[in-house]
Amino acid sequence: MDHFIWNMDPVMVSFMGLTIHWYGVLFATAIASGFQVIKHIYVREGLDVESLDNLLIYCVVGIVLGARLGHVLFYDPGYYFAHPAKILAIWEGGLASHGGTVGVVLAMYYYKLKVKLPFLFLLDRLAIATGIFCVFVRLGNLANSEILGVATDKPWGIIFERIDMVPRHPAQLYEALAYLVIFITLWLLYRYTEMKRREGALVGLFLALVFGARYLIEFVKVRQAEFALDWSLSVGQMLSVPFVLAGLTLLVMAYLRPPRDLR
Repeated sequence: MDHFIWNMDPVMVSFMGLTIHWYGVLFATAIASGFQVIKHIYVREGLDVESLDNLLIYCVVGIVLGARLGHVLFYDPGYYFAHPAKILAIWEGGLASHGGTVGVVLAMYYYKLKVKLPFLFLLDRLAIATGIFCVFVRLGNLANSEILGVATDKPWGIIFERIDMVPRHPAQLYEALAYLVIFITLWLLYRYTEMKRREGALVGLFLALVFGARYLIEFVKVRQAEFALDWSLSVGQMLSVPFVLAGLTLLVMAYLRPPRDLR
């Protein structure tokens, strides 16, 4: 059986000592696309668009720091505690989405103190933008031939030639597709239903769907944490469960409270 061979150069362009990687470009695209979505929401709801500059800074810092610390603590603590200088070497790879989620929530809380808007109200809207952000991040992982799937004989298996010649599940594409569907779903619910009046409903659904999808896709991903290779569940799955439960809790509580008047 012939399988598609992926051998993309992770370097987009290199000129006079300046190297630009596809991952960096796609990460920047993720930030830009998420920013445009939240900006559209702010304009639509008559919120202070000028405050978005601060929101962008807070969220980028929160995502990067949270994702890096998450990777260090959850996936390879032994190595990083033995080589603490490597903790800062983000350019070498290693960002954990679970840590990034915690980081962006903390950043949003700090932003909330500045703009005096309800915390869950803000998280609901940020959740929509985060959906499209996640799509481009996983495409960046594809460009780097990382976050690999396990071997498969399925016709849609991909050979990542930079790694080996084994057909593998394209786990990055599975996640990117799942996040795209989640983004579209949240956007449609926001635009055409009263769900946006239920504070915590959209972010709750986001957490349940994103980390539910992550839990399932982990079954076909190569495990990243070497210390947990013989565990029944991967580290990613175990970290996803609390987020799914938190999302479901937020969703239920949103419908136990009276809806917010957005007029």
